[in-house]
Amino acid sequence: MKNKMFVIGDIHGQITMFKKLLEYWNSEEEQLLMIGDLGDRGEDPSACFELAKDLMEKHNAICLRGNHEEMLLDFIKDPKNNAALYEMNGGMVTIDSFLKTDHTIYDAYELSAALQSRVPWLKQFIETLPIKYEWGNVLFVHAGVNLTVDNWKNTSDNDFVWIREGFYDQPNKTGKTIVFGHTVTAMLHEDHSNTSIWTTEDGKIGIDGGAVYGGALHGIVLDQEGIVKQYSVDNTGYSFNDLLRKE
Repeated sequence: MKNKMFVIGDIHGQITMFKKLLEYWNSEEEQLLMIGDLGDRGEDPSACFELAKDLMEKHNAICLRGNHEEMLLDFIKDPKNNAALYEMNGGMVTIDSFLKTDHTIYDAYELSAALQSRVPWLKQFIETLPIKYEWGNVLFVHAGVNLTVDNWKNTSDNDFVWIREGFYDQPNKTGKTIVFGHTVTAMLHEDHSNTSIWTTEDGKIGIDGGAVYGGALHGIVLDQEGIVKQYSVDNTGYSFNDLLRKE
């Protein structure tokens, strides 16, 4: 394992920003880790999944499972009971991106079957994504850990990909630096104009800059002592108020 990590925040289909941020990655010295939420909304979700898969296969990159990957997997497995939630959270953008549909398929079962037929690697790809990754005294998770329990390792799988309250608003006594996405940093800063990386004295680092909503796609380089470098690719296509209306 390399002694530095290059960590990318929530991408949400922004393939141009994703590729731009990767230009800062030193593949010889830095292990690449993506924090999850590759698709749903954005410019081209399928391209983001395909690029992540390629990086994992060719460079041993790590990609965590985010709540949006979880929703896509649930939709594929059980479209009837999960279509509404997935659609509400931008899932049709991802489905259209993969299937290049002309909107002649409306039935959830047919969409799920089409995904499995035309993108046969997708289901297994998501199923193999880890929900957390420990690297020395640093813990990478998509959403966070449950800091209201005695031992963070008792966090449920659902909380690893979905938690907000119970994590960012609680003291971190785990002894680990926790790097996470999921909750847009503007919400954590309580300032809609501030999408910069969010850090706390007790070792939380939030890196979801709201890339798909006019914020930024963040990349940080870490060693065991903390952040070594920070990179950001800005997006001016949306306003943060769009996020508040859609989340």
